[in-house]
Amino acid sequence: MRYRLVIFDWDGTLMDSAARIVACMQAAAQDVGWTPLSDAAVYDIIGLGLPEAIAKLCPGMTAAQRERLRERYAAHFVAAEREPMHFFDGVVSGIARLRGESNMRLAVATGKSRRGLERIFTSTGSGEWFHASRTADETLSKPHPRMLQELLAEMRLAPEEALMVGDTEYDMEMARALGMDRVAVTYGVHARERLARSEPVLMADTFPALMDWLYVDHDDVLDTRPGNARQSEIS
Repeated sequence: MRYRLVIFDWDGTLMDSAARIVACMQAAAQDVGWTPLSDAAVYDIIGLGLPEAIAKLCPGMTAAQRERLRERYAAHFVAAEREPMHFFDGVVSGIARLRGESNMRLAVATGKSRRGLERIFTSTGSGEWFHASRTADETLSKPHPRMLQELLAEMRLAPEEALMVGDTEYDMEMARALGMDRVAVTYGVHARERLARSEPVLMADTFPALMDWLYVDHDDVLDTRPGNARQSEIS
C-alpha cells in the first residue's frame, strides 16, 4: 500500500447523512424564528464544526440565538437517530479490507461533535474500525489542518504517508495545507467542479472506485495531461 494512514471524513463520505443534516438544520432554524434556510445553503456548510456552520448560515445572529439554534439542531438530530442511517455502498466491505492490511491505520476527521461521533460509532458498531479520530469540538474546525496534524502526531507519521478522503472542499483544503494527498468523492455534498479546484489526486464517483485505486499502481491510472499530472478520475 502506498499509504500507511487513510483518514476519512464522515458525513457524505462514509455515511449517507446529508439529507438528515439539512432537514434538522432547517427545522432548528424554524424553531428559533430565523429566515428559512435553503437546501443548498445547508449543504454548503456540511463538514464544518457546528459553531462555524451556524455563523456562516446565519450571519447577524446574536450569541444567544446561535446557542439556541445549536441546541435545537442537536435535539432534532438526536431524535432523528431513531431511524438508522446507512453507510454508502461499498464502505463496510472496503473498510474491512483496509483493516486487513497489517501496516495500515484508519482514522476519522469530522465536523461532528465528539458526542455525536461516539453515538454513531456505538449504534453502528463502527468505532472499532478506526485507530483514531478527531472531531471539530475538540480541535479546530475544517478547513484548518489542525485535526490532521494531531492525527499524524498520534500515529507518528508524516503527511506524505497519509491520505485524506472527503466530499467537501473543506476536507480537500485542510489536506492541501499540509501537502497531504487527498481524494475527493463526488457522491457527497460538494460539486465536482468545486472539489477539483483543490487538486485532489483522485475524483472517485463511488467508494468501491476509491478502493480499486488504492490497490493498483497509481502511476498506471494517473491522468498525465499537461497541468493535470497527478489527478485521475475513476467511476
